[in-house]
This record gives sequence, structure tokens and C-alpha cells, in this order.
Amino acid sequence: MALNGNTRIFAHIGYPTTTFRAPSIYNPYFDAAGVDARVVPMGVRAEDFHTAFPVIMRFANVAGALITMPHKIAVVGMLDVVAPAVRVAGACNAVKRLSDGRLVGDMFDGEGFARGLARNGVTVAGASALIVGAGGVGSAIAASLAGHGVARIGLFDPNERATRSLEARLAAAYPDLRVELVRPDPHGYDIAINASPLGMKDGDEMPFPVDGLDARTAVADVVLKAEITPLLAAARARGCPIQTGLDMLFEQIPAYLEFFGLPTTTAEILRRHARITP
Repeated sequence: MALNGNTRIFAHIGYPTTTFRAPSIYNPYFDAAGVDARVVPMGVRAEDFHTAFPVIMRFANVAGALITMPHKIAVVGMLDVVAPAVRVAGACNAVKRLSDGRLVGDMFDGEGFARGLARNGVTVAGASALIVGAGGVGSAIAASLAGHGVARIGLFDPNERATRSLEARLAAAYPDLRVELVRPDPHGYDIAINASPLGMKDGDEMPFPVDGLDARTAVADVVLKAEITPLLAAARARGCPIQTGLDMLFEQIPAYLEFFGLPTTTAEILRRHARITP
């Protein structure tokens, strides 16, 4: 469907845009389903976000926004209404504008991640999980895993303030959950997760040592630069079950569509129509 004056625009706001995969999933689906909408990448640097975001959301044909790194935390303080998932995670990745102009935010990274684990046969209830990265996506994953009954979470981020803040939010929402601030060592965990930017650039160090991986440990990476990141390649070589960033992305998009009031679908249909290039 050709872009026209009636097309509803959903801004995909983040930086750098070279890692964006969502437009290659949403837009082919919109074409197949006859939905007059488009997801448009908008490269906004962190130093420009507080100026640019309110202006973008006032554009008459912008119906909402997908928020990605590095803005998922910063956007929370700019919203009028936030969902419970945003309050626990301290981050937001979807914003819609109501008819009265108010901005409403929700967070789907964590739910998409948990759905992906279930589809990949990984049991969350009663499990232990190491999460490297306590930013927007790491916080959302931690909150969702807690909601799905994980027994123990080990948190690591070089920013100790971020990890302690996430620890406090999790303790307030899930008092029975065991949360520890740890070093990035996957030994002894059922699930090991890279929720940091490590892996987005060539030559990045591994988020945690792969030589400590047990074949029973499920390894997940949220990085979308490549479907099989160096971390996932190393984990797969050791016989570990893996989950890609695309697994998480495909699983959360149906929830996004519902949030925006668009015709929803399944992850399988989205994969069928997606046109993702390396």
C-alpha cells in the first residue's frame, strides 16, 4: 500500500537506526493486511531526545511511537499515563497519543521475551536467570520474568545505580523474588541473558564468559544487529538452547498492534511476511 496523506505514521525513535528491524516486519505485514499505516525510522540522539520527542508526537499524522535504545528510560518522565509494566520496569517502548493529546506508554520487551522463551521450550517458573544490563530492556525482562514466576535473578550492569534501582523496584513488586547483584558469570543459572548493548558493534567483548556455560543453560541475546550474534554462536557451539533478539521482537509485535488499535496477528504470520535484510 502506497504512502499517502491518510497514512498513520508510527515513529520508530532511537539511535543508531542501522540496527532497526521493526520496519521490515511491520510494514510488509501492513501491506499484506491492507492496513494504511507505516513504521518510519527516526534517528534521534540522546542529547536531542527531550526536544525532539514532544515535537514528533505533535505531528498530526503520527499516531504513536516505538521507542528503542537509548530512550526507553528517558521517555517515561515525558508521559501522561503509564501502564503497570512501565512502573515496574522503569522503562517504556510504546507510546500512543489519545484524542485529547495525552501520551500513554506501555512496555512489551519483557512480555515478548517471556513468550519467546515459552515458544523455545524454556521453563521460566522456578528457574534462575542472569541478566546482564539493567537499562530499559533489561529492566523489562526482569519484571516480566518475575511476573512469570522465576525464582532467582542475578543482575549485573556497570552502572551500579541502575542495578540497585531495578533491585528495589523488583523487591517492591515481587517481595518473594530472590534478587542478587552479581558479577557477569552464567555458571549455575538456568537462563543467561544479554540485555546490554554489547554485540551491537564489531569487536565488542562478550557480555559474560562463554567458557563457563553449561549445555543446560538457555542463552538469550536482545541485540538485533545479527540474528545469531557472537554470543549466541558461541552458546550454540556449546550445545545451549538459544533465543535471538528477533524471537523477542516477533513475539511482542502482536501486543504492540493491540495497543495501537491496529489489526493484530501472530508471530508466525509476521515471520512469513517479514523482509529483513542483514
